[in-house]
Amino acid sequence: MHTRRSSRPTSQTRQAYAPGRAEPPARRPGARRARLGGAVLAAAALLAAACSPQGAPNSTGPAAEAALAALPSATPSELAPYYAQRPDWRGCGVPGFQCATVKAPLDYARPSAGDVRLAVARKRATGPGEKLGSLLVNPGGPGGSAVGYLQQYAGIGYPAEVRARYDMVGVDPRGVARSEPVECLGGEEMDAYTQTDVTPDDEQEIGALVAAYKGFAAGCEAHSAELLRHVSTAEAARDMDIVRAALGDEKLTYVGASYGTFLGATYAGLFPDRVGRLVLDGAMDPSLSARRLNLEQTAGFETAFQSFAKDCVRQSDCPLGGPDTTPDQAGKNLKAFFGELDRSPLPTGDADGRRLSEALATTGVIAAMYDEAAWQQLREALASAMKQGDGAGLLALSDSYYERDADGEYSNLMFANAAVNCLDLPAAFTGPDEVRKALAEFEKASPVFGDGLAWASLSCAYWPVKPTGAPHRIEARGAAPLVVAGTTRDPATPYRWAQALARQLSSARLLTYEGDGHTAYGRGSACIDSAINAYLLHGTPPAAGKRCS
Repeated sequence: MHTRRSSRPTSQTRQAYAPGRAEPPARRPGARRARLGGAVLAAAALLAAACSPQGAPNSTGPAAEAALAALPSATPSELAPYYAQRPDWRGCGVPGFQCATVKAPLDYARPSAGDVRLAVARKRATGPGEKLGSLLVNPGGPGGSAVGYLQQYAGIGYPAEVRARYDMVGVDPRGVARSEPVECLGGEEMDAYTQTDVTPDDEQEIGALVAAYKGFAAGCEAHSAELLRHVSTAEAARDMDIVRAALGDEKLTYVGASYGTFLGATYAGLFPDRVGRLVLDGAMDPSLSARRLNLEQTAGFETAFQSFAKDCVRQSDCPLGGPDTTPDQAGKNLKAFFGELDRSPLPTGDADGRRLSEALATTGVIAAMYDEAAWQQLREALASAMKQGDGAGLLALSDSYYERDADGEYSNLMFANAAVNCLDLPAAFTGPDEVRKALAEFEKASPVFGDGLAWASLSCAYWPVKPTGAPHRIEARGAAPLVVAGTTRDPATPYRWAQALARQLSSARLLTYEGDGHTAYGRGSACIDSAINAYLLHGTPPAAGKRCS
């Protein structure tokens, strides 16, 4: 899926429009940098790029049970040395922040088989009053760097009263960024991969797409074969408990955005007695199969596009139509433009000679759906492309989504995103024939994005490692009260996912933001921010049914 991240510069439901997309970098709380399976989720490959076509929506499959059983909440004696660690803090090169490394077992079933080294960063509480311990943050993805998010946003941009009382902490999950990163393709290979046509028109183009997915998977196996088997969300949650102990906290206090909500909910399910104050913002529904996650995320992007289109046609420079243009017609106009790019990509002035293909343009549009603050930039980029034949603006949006730098190098966001998604859930589709049968359903969910997101959901079919997870409910019975936040027109983690997760978690309180964009905390709603701040500072969850705008 494209979730996972949040949407600010960084992280759900777990992604973007190319094969196996992830969420753009997050810059604000809950900002995605979602995953879930796709331009964004779960995800989002899409946050849900790894959904199962047959998975029942509310099942707890044998694979899920086995994964949880392999990670008991009790601390066995062989794990005692990991829990006894104390971080050796040192300077990070970023003023005000300290960094350290915490070890965790590569394989929790065989702790003697070796370690993974987890990168941890913190900024000490700034206020003179009573300290409340550590507040861990995660921006989503999967694949978003929590260390980067902490240093670029959370450690300096979270409310001052929160930063005054908590040591702000970011931990890159295993396989991500500074924590034993999964590696797959070089820069030039990724350039080719992100330009792969994900709306194939014939058997030859389907073959090229399948070859791209296979090549990506083969690259990951060649560079990270052993690690690929041990980057599940369940293992990352287990790691988080080791970090909690290393920090000296009896309970975990945590804010997770987008895919970070799945990580936090998984922790609560494994260790309900160690839950302190947990905020799950832009929530994912763990009971859904990958296919269902991807399909519902596809509908979420359509909802977000409809909001963008309504705003766009009211502006004098909107290239999708004028004041009398309906959102549906604006979508048809955009889809027609994508078709033109499929036939004839536009020049961009890129130093590496890249032209704006349909795939790159779609990723650029999806990247802007995460945050309404990006709508003006998207409108201007579309106008330049559609009216002036200049694809530079949409290419820049696509590059930001993929975390491609000016030198043509990519972060490991997309690699980690695929590795986690494909391990957490059985693949959404096992081959092209299943995608063909599902196209009508995806196109109904989103006439603009449906066909591309359906084909993007095929990526995990060729993954070199079998999935260890399965759709399952998380109840976390016995956990302290926690907060699930959902945004009514969230593109990457649809609001119904927040409703579903809040119903599953036995002690959850649902907080609703009636608005646009991915996630709720830190988006400018004083109502949302004050409710979450009160919970983090005083342990008081919002009133039942609380809604904000």
